Amino acid sequence: MEVAYRELTLGIAALFSDPETAHGGLPALDRLLHLGQYALGAPGMAIAELNEAGSGRVIAASGTAAWALGRPVQPYVVAAACRPGPPTYRIELGAIDDESSEQMTSLGSRWIMLHRVDVDGAPVALLGAFVAEDRAADPDELAVMALLGATVGRLYAEQAGLPVQSHGNLGELADRELFIAVTSHELRTPVTVIKGYADTLRDHWSQLDEKARRDAARVIGQRSDELARLVDRLLAASTDSAAGTLSLGPFDLVEALRQAAANLPADLRRRIRLELPERMPLAYGDRTTIPNVLTELATNADKYSGRDEPVVLSAAHDRRTVLFQVLDRGIGIAPEQVHRVFERFWQADSGDGRRYGGAGLGLYLVRKTIERQNGWVSLRPRDGGGTVAEVRLPRGDVKRDAPASGEA
Repeated sequence: MEVAYRELTLGIAALFSDPETAHGGLPALDRLLHLGQYALGAPGMAIAELNEAGSGRVIAASGTAAWALGRPVQPYVVAAACRPGPPTYRIELGAIDDESSEQMTSLGSRWIMLHRVDVDGAPVALLGAFVAEDRAADPDELAVMALLGATVGRLYAEQAGLPVQSHGNLGELADRELFIAVTSHELRTPVTVIKGYADTLRDHWSQLDEKARRDAARVIGQRSDELARLVDRLLAASTDSAAGTLSLGPFDLVEALRQAAANLPADLRRRIRLELPERMPLAYGDRTTIPNVLTELATNADKYSGRDEPVVLSAAHDRRTVLFQVLDRGIGIAPEQVHRVFERFWQADSGDGRRYGGAGLGLYLVRKTIERQNGWVSLRPRDGGGTVAEVRLPRGDVKRDAPASGEA
C-alpha cells in the first residue's frame, strides 16, 4: 500500500498539472476515481454530488460501479450516509436501497468505504469505494480515502468546475424570462416556414405544378408536426410535469424499442441500426413513454452527427435493471457537460449564433420521465468518439414489496 499511496500522490499532482484536468470538473473526478481504485485495489468507486434538497446524484463512477452513473440518491440514503464523526466510515449495503444493494452484491461488493466530503462544515459529496472482503478498513486505506476526499473537497471549495449540476437557484423571474426567451426563439423558425409556404400556395397556386404544391403541403405538414411536438414539450417543462399519469407494469422492452424505431421519422429511421437481442427480461415501467424517449435520444444523436455514421440502438440487462443505449459517432460531449445537458433550457452552444436548434428541453423531459419510473438516464463520451446515451429501468421479473407510485 505504501507504493500505491506514493503513486496516488504523484497521480494527484499530475492531475493538477494536466491541461485536461487542471480546471477540475468531471474530467478531474473521473481520473481521481481511477487513481483511487488502483491505490485501494477496489473493484469500483463512485462519487455522489449532494444538493440543497438533501438528495444527490452519482456524477462519476468507475469499475463495477459504472452501472450507477446518473442514478439519483434518495434523501434517506444521504441522511444515513452523512453521519457525524470521522469523515471515512463503513456503510453496510442494507443502508441503501434494495436494488442498489443487490446490484452491488451481485458484482462482488460486501460493504462501502464511504468518505463524506465537507466544505465549510457542510457535506457536498460522498466518495465511496466498494470493498469485496468482509473485513475492517486498515489505516492505509483510510489514509487513501482521506487524501482522495481532501482532493475532492479542494475542487469544490475552489469551485473548480464543481458542482456539476445546477442547484436550481435561478429566481422565479429569471426562470420565467428564460422560458419566454427560449419559447420565442424556438417557435419562430417553424412558424416562419409554415407561413412562407402557405403564402406561396395562396399567392402562386396557379403558377405551381402538382409536384410543387405537394412538396409545399408536405413541408407545412412536417413543420406543423414539429411545432405541435415543441409546444407539448414547452407546456410539460413549464409545469414541471414531464410524463403525466404513468401506468407502470412489466413490459417487453425489446419489442417496445423495435416498434418505436419503426415509427421514427423516415430520415431518422434510415440512420438507425438495431443491435437488439432476441429477448431480454421484462422491464418495469410505462411502455407508452418509450417511443418519446427513443425519439428524443435518437433525434439528439442525429442532430449532432455527420451523415456517414449510423446511430446504433442496443439493449442489455443485468441482475436488477434492463437498459438500452443510443450510440453515435458525432461531435461528442465534453465530460464537464454530461450532467448539464439534462437541465431545463440548457444548450451547449447558446446565443443567436449557435449551430444547432432545439429548446434545451428534450433531455430534461427524458430524465424526468424515466426517473418517475424509478429508472435513470446518463450520457457519457463514447470510446473512439461520439456519445452514449443510456436509459435504465428496473427489471419487471424481480419481486417488489409494494407497487410503485410512479413518482421518483
